[in-house]
Amino acid sequence: MQPQELRTVFMGTPDFALQTLQGLIDAGCKMVGVYTQPDRPKGRGKQLAAPPVKELAQKYDIPVYQPLKLRQPEAVAELEALAPDLIVVVAYGQILPKSVLEIPAHGCITSTPHCCPSTVAPRRSTRRS
Repeated sequence: MQPQELRTVFMGTPDFALQTLQGLIDAGCKMVGVYTQPDRPKGRGKQLAAPPVKELAQKYDIPVYQPLKLRQPEAVAELEALAPDLIVVVAYGQILPKSVLEIPAHGCITSTPHCCPSTVAPRRSTRRS
């Protein structure tokens, strides 16, 4: 199956996720929706600011969804209605419930900044031989 044939949903919020979303767009993936955290107050004036992922999705006219909690039945039903083949998750900011993980036909691919060795502090093993 080619990327253009996969109904893809992207879930992410910060700048870290932009490169992956842009890569999916550039690869010609059929982006049926982008999920990101709700707009939050930012700065001294506490003006609502959109997450970077939302701004990029809007630039390409990709529908944006911003549920407070992905666990809510309405949010799950909304995602099911998109009928994604694949969900790509990069630093979304919520734990995906089993009900969401079971929706895409080809599963979910997840990446977080914590998976990168350069961003994780080394830990001493507590295991004893």
